[in-house]
Amino acid sequence: MADMLAKAPMDRRIADIIAPSVESMGFRLVRVRLMSGRVATLQIMAERPDGGMEVEDCVQLSRRLSAVLDVEDPIEGEYTLEVSSPGIDRPLTRPDDFERWAGWTARLETEALIDGRKRFKGELRGVEDGEILIEIEPDKVIGLQFDWLADARLVLTDELIAESLKARKAQGFDPGDVPEGFDEVEEHTDEEEDEAAARKDGRGEREDA
Repeated sequence: MADMLAKAPMDRRIADIIAPSVESMGFRLVRVRLMSGRVATLQIMAERPDGGMEVEDCVQLSRRLSAVLDVEDPIEGEYTLEVSSPGIDRPLTRPDDFERWAGWTARLETEALIDGRKRFKGELRGVEDGEILIEIEPDKVIGLQFDWLADARLVLTDELIAESLKARKAQGFDPGDVPEGFDEVEEHTDEEEDEAAARKDGRGEREDA
């Protein structure tokens, strides 16, 4: 079964270690990624049940998880711990995420080619019989098995930002406190995205050569 919350074996091991602490504090895990580099980075995304996640929440959770990881010590060598919210253009890592965000535009990527393509962009239509429904063209809805997915996230749009600010206001936060970088939305066409993906794939092939 696809596990987009924690893909790699080490990610899954870390998720198993920290999940009880995350849940005991009233949060839920969204994604765990250990990323290599000169100094490795452990990125943990979490949220409250209502979808919110404020700076103070991240600080408190980071302190708890840092203590847990110090005891369990699953990572060799030095690393940086980053605890954050999923963000507005959030990753979708659980089947119920696709129900929760039905009606919003998302970008999905599959592990293998499906009808000659791996990337699908469109409006989420929920889940039916274990399939993620997405309307990729007007009146053309396709179903993708959750197990087929390699990646999925919401697409950042003005409407999504407005909905996020509306939700923050309902939770009692200042709607004028917009995260830096979200005041303007840069739109990309599907062709531009495909070209960027092709360039990325080409770099990967050259690096592997």
